[in-house]
Amino acid sequence: MWGRLITFFVGILGLVGAGALSYVYLEYTMGPREVAVVETSTKPTTSVTQKTATPAKANGNLVPKTATTEKTVVTPGPLRATTQAKSGTTLSIQGVIENTNKERAINGGLPALSENVLLNQDAQIKLSDMFTKQYFEHVSPTGVGPSDLAQMVGYAYVIVGENLALGDFAGDVGVVTAWMNSPGHRANILNVHFQEIGVAVGKGMYEGRETWLAVQAFGMPTSACPAIDARLKAKIAENNATIATLKTGLDTKKALIDSTPTSDPNYNTYVNEFNALIPEYNNLVETNRFNVTTYNGGVQAFNACIADAGATSGSTH
Repeated sequence: MWGRLITFFVGILGLVGAGALSYVYLEYTMGPREVAVVETSTKPTTSVTQKTATPAKANGNLVPKTATTEKTVVTPGPLRATTQAKSGTTLSIQGVIENTNKERAINGGLPALSENVLLNQDAQIKLSDMFTKQYFEHVSPTGVGPSDLAQMVGYAYVIVGENLALGDFAGDVGVVTAWMNSPGHRANILNVHFQEIGVAVGKGMYEGRETWLAVQAFGMPTSACPAIDARLKAKIAENNATIATLKTGLDTKKALIDSTPTSDPNYNTYVNEFNALIPEYNNLVETNRFNVTTYNGGVQAFNACIADAGATSGSTH
């Protein structure tokens, strides 16, 4: 009986031993299971901060220069005939122009003046006004002078000049010769800057007797100077408006960047948006700087042309 009991206990111990060995084997072959613990970090996320680009400075570099508006008017004192010509002598527009150009050719080989329709109108208005208002001056009793007449007929000019003659001269040659013998009138006829001429002649009552009046209107048109590119100026103004709008946007975005901590997840987004606008802004600034330089060069050439013409054209009124 004892033998059976011993055999039974030995069997139980064997089973227990086998289970223990089995557990040890699994543990070493498969390893113990691990439970991952997910922790919520209380530390702020670190951002990779970017530097902002720098917009180009516009300042005064994008400001076009202003063309000179000062004009020159040359008006020597009116010329009266000192002797009376033979009766029957007449004056003509074409005769006065032809003899004027002959004098230019003889005295220095100057190019002939071209007859200009607007200057003819200018001269005719002047002649009629002198007869009507009974005066013999470059400025009328109502204050209208050569520059006003040029503006009235729509003649755009750098310089205008006016010669007046009153009396019965010995025809077209006689009146032009009389002007040539007067230093101020001669200077107008031989002015190297004048390119165009208008003439009016007529006979009428002046100071109680019938007599001739003659008017020469000289001009150097604005077109004689280097042209100023009006379209380029308009483009500069358009670009400056766009630059101002872009600058406002950049300032707004920069203020947003400056007020946002670098640890903020949106910080880099704001920086990227800001930097994306910089190339457009800078390119437009540089384009307009080039445009302004080009435009200003034209303005300087135009102003120099006007200054040169005015400096060598005698008195200004």
